[in-house]
Parts: sequence; C-alpha cells; structure tokens
Amino acid sequence: MFHRSQRLFLRPAFPEDSGAILAGIGEEAIVRNLARAPWPYGIEEARAFAAMPQDMRLPHFLVTLPGVGVIGSAGMGEHEGEPEIGYWIARDHWGRGYATEAAAAVLRIARTLGHRRVLAGHFVDNPASGKVLRKLGFVPTGRAGLRFSAARGHAVESVEYALDMEADMDPAPFARAA
Repeated sequence: MFHRSQRLFLRPAFPEDSGAILAGIGEEAIVRNLARAPWPYGIEEARAFAAMPQDMRLPHFLVTLPGVGVIGSAGMGEHEGEPEIGYWIARDHWGRGYATEAAAAVLRIARTLGHRRVLAGHFVDNPASGKVLRKLGFVPTGRAGLRFSAARGHAVESVEYALDMEADMDPAPFARAA
C-alpha cells in the first residue's frame, strides 16, 4: 500500500531501507518516545523493522520526502485490541508539520479500511506528540496510565487519546495537517 499526501510519500519499508531507518531513528531522543523500539537501536533493529510483515488492516509505512528520502515512519498497530496510530520523524525534520501530515494520511487510510475508532497516546514527557494528536482531532480519553517503553526499560506515565472516525468530523484538521 502506498499513499501520497501534499508533501510526503508513504510506502512500505524494504530491506535496503535499513540504513536510512537507522539514520532517522537511531538516537535516544526519538526512540525513548516510542513504546516498542529498544535502546540502543542499531542496524539489526532497523533490519527487523524493515522486514516486519504488513497487516492490511493495520498498515505501517516509511515516511519519505521526495528528493530527500526516508524521514520517519507512521502507521497503525494494535493496543488493547483496538487500532492505534503511531509515528516518528527524524530530528532534522522536526517542526515542519511532517508528523501531523503523515499521521493525517494514515488516518485517511484507516477511514478507508473501515476503522471506526483509532487510539493514540504519548508519554507525558513528550508533549509535542500530544499537540500533533490534538491537531488531528484526537481527544484525551481521560485515562492516563503507564505504558511500557522498551527503550527506557520500564513503564512510563502516558496520556491516552481516541478519535471517533464515524463522527461527522470537520474536515479542516485533515486539510490543515496536509
């Protein structure tokens, strides 16, 4: 599965992307904000990520910027039996709206796939991710809790969000995101 947004191209990872994945994610400031990525994160972890099979109901993508290459990843997984969105963007590309644009593209795909509700969350010490989620229309569930961080090796306080995909949503958050 492939998807083009206004500035980005989302595509599956290939084995030859391992070096680019490592170059983008391979610093603790990024990995520590992800639930499943270990630290240290090396080429073997990047190869394993590139080799992950696709679940057509929960696709995941590399985020590429034409003319630049891989700048991150965005996709879906499962948390407590419900679809969940996640993303990361390489530090050199922070602050340009790429996380919001990539996540909005994944949400368009989620809606096409028939998902009615999508979850998301962020560790409390990563408020920038919460800002992205709120721009996309996610609302806090009121449920804060602990979520395991593989990079940190322990559970970390997190804020949980949900997006009702069936609600008559104002399309503006998706338009602004792109």
